[in-house]
Amino acid sequence: MQLNLAPAAVLPADATQGTLIARVWVPGAPPGPAVAVLRDEGVFDLSRHIPTIADLLAHPDPVALVRDSDGPRIGDLAEILENTPDAAPDKAHLLAPVDLQPIKACGVTFASSLLERVIEEQARGNPAEADRIRRTLGEEIGIDLRGLVPGSAQAMRLKEALVARDLWSQYLEVGIGPDAEVFTKAPPMSAVGCGQWIGLHPASHWNNPEPEVVLAVSPDGRILGAMLGNDVNLRDVEGRSALLLGKAKDNNASCALGPFLRLFDERFSLDDVRRCQVSLTVAGDDGFVLEGASSMTEISRDVADLVGQTLNRNHQYPDGVVLFTGTLFAPVADRDQPGSGFTHHPDDVVTISAPQLGSLVNRVTTSDRAPPWSFGLNALMRNLATRGLLR
Repeated sequence: MQLNLAPAAVLPADATQGTLIARVWVPGAPPGPAVAVLRDEGVFDLSRHIPTIADLLAHPDPVALVRDSDGPRIGDLAEILENTPDAAPDKAHLLAPVDLQPIKACGVTFASSLLERVIEEQARGNPAEADRIRRTLGEEIGIDLRGLVPGSAQAMRLKEALVARDLWSQYLEVGIGPDAEVFTKAPPMSAVGCGQWIGLHPASHWNNPEPEVVLAVSPDGRILGAMLGNDVNLRDVEGRSALLLGKAKDNNASCALGPFLRLFDERFSLDDVRRCQVSLTVAGDDGFVLEGASSMTEISRDVADLVGQTLNRNHQYPDGVVLFTGTLFAPVADRDQPGSGFTHHPDDVVTISAPQLGSLVNRVTTSDRAPPWSFGLNALMRNLATRGLLR
């Protein structure tokens, strides 16, 4: 399958009218990553004014900083996107639009994904057993969880009833209890961007993409913008034990972000995020096509609450933080044989889209075959220093 990286396919519906921030690998002497802005005339390097995304997120008015900053033109977006899959150091190409930020994620924030997590746990990572459990679990629970407010009196009564029937689960605890699940998805600098490979641990045989809206948050807790993300998930690994969450979630190339960070301005706000519709398409060389959608209107916890449970007096992020907000969509369509559910094949093309945020497009491989992560925090600091961008 071919990657569709044409600007018209990747940009938001209003193209470059929003405040769109990219990180671009810029060739030079030496080459290195640059914070960039998309404008009608092309992609412009702002690194002389904004060396890192961390500097942008720490600014009291990021949009004004971007609008007041100038810099050299890197090139056309079309050319940069065309160069991105090869990621040659002598050509400008797109990177994930984050740098020093820890990448955190919230789990079980939608009722549909909540039930799928319970199914994974009870199936012990066996996709064939999951089909049987899926048919009976809804009848056992007996209510529609979509209207349930986590931590409410009604939620606590449901918890008591499930415990009495021996149906309680750690996933129900974070899905309907007062405390959100917040975990570390990936370390800073490890995310891949649009057009790059995403990686699955080669030991996994039951896995799926997780299309999500991802928030960019300042060190003092302000939600400044959003992007798309793929919280790649290994259902068999996490299903065996929740203590394997790190192995299920954090592998080479297992976190994709992009295509751009869209800052909140007069055209795009947090309320737009709350109404956001996220679509997913997986297309394989075997002719298989999976389509789905996730509406942020169905989230169980408001995104501001998720941020408040992530960054607060008990936990600070001086370089800002990036937060996956969870997904409604958990694919269950059989791919290889009846009752086997969905799992990725090598070379699948995954496209995650939202009208306000554009399209994040990636191709699937295994983590051991994806390009190794070699440019970390130390390399970034040395690179910025050599280019005279630290001050």
